[in-house]
Amino acid sequence: MLLGTWNLENLYRPGGPYGPGDKASYEAKLAALAAVITELDPALLGVQEVGEPEALGDLAGLLGGGWHFSTSWHADGRGIRVGFLGRVPFTVLSDRTGFPPRLRPVQVADEGTVVSESGRGFLTIEAETEGGPLRVAVAHLKSKLLSYPDGRFQPRDEGERARYGAYALYRRAAEATALRALADELLDGDGRLRDVVVLGDLNDEVQAATTQILLGPPGSEIGTPGYEAPDKGDAARLWDVAPLIPAAERYSRINSGRRELIDHVLCSHRLVHRVTEAGTGLPGEEPLRLPSVGADPGARRDAAGSDHAPVWVRVES
Repeated sequence: MLLGTWNLENLYRPGGPYGPGDKASYEAKLAALAAVITELDPALLGVQEVGEPEALGDLAGLLGGGWHFSTSWHADGRGIRVGFLGRVPFTVLSDRTGFPPRLRPVQVADEGTVVSESGRGFLTIEAETEGGPLRVAVAHLKSKLLSYPDGRFQPRDEGERARYGAYALYRRAAEATALRALADELLDGDGRLRDVVVLGDLNDEVQAATTQILLGPPGSEIGTPGYEAPDKGDAARLWDVAPLIPAAERYSRINSGRRELIDHVLCSHRLVHRVTEAGTGLPGEEPLRLPSVGADPGARRDAAGSDHAPVWVRVES
């Protein structure tokens, strides 16, 4: 069984302010995405940057019969949201945005605006698999690519750049905390007995503080001596599968010429010990040829495919 996550990069139908400018560009994008998904052949794929649910339906239609899809109702200011595509049927368990109790609202702008919920929804589904019930949550945390008042992507000065960098970090950390609270619910007291996956575009790398929030109790990471030694923390931990990805493939986006792994798959104890393989792009092939992206998310609105590579794991049933 293959599980994965993929940022589809501005999946809108044509004609709006953010999607492709014409039908031909839209059809080329859908065809490029469908070709990768068909070859990847995931049982479940968490997706990000779905601009319209109908666009994800168009993509599912290109994949042939038997595919299921769902999207979050909670979109950001550009209309993008998370969702799922799957060859196995699934049931939506929750679709939420709120921060957990005792986490106060965070500042997001110079004028003092605060928010108490994530910018995009966390969508959770459950599927019946040969190994038993599988619960999966997909997320898209606040981007590192900064935007400024009046639709600008460049700051007026370095003070503004620093402040808005801090606001983005505040929000991403709060969103990671909310996602960890959701993971605690899915683990329901013991990940040694339950198959749980948290995946998505976390917008930072493996060792970033915001990504580390999701792991739970410290210790036992893959590749450390504690990984094979059971302890009481296993009940609450999630394991990032990044160390299982071959080093040459360990990136999912190229930002200003720098390779970075910002899309992640995290598994519960019962599941991670059944992972047989992990990777980016397509199994058994060279990494996808990704473009180097800059600060303007609209620069590639007519581009086919995506600026991210899918990240995936293969799990024994």
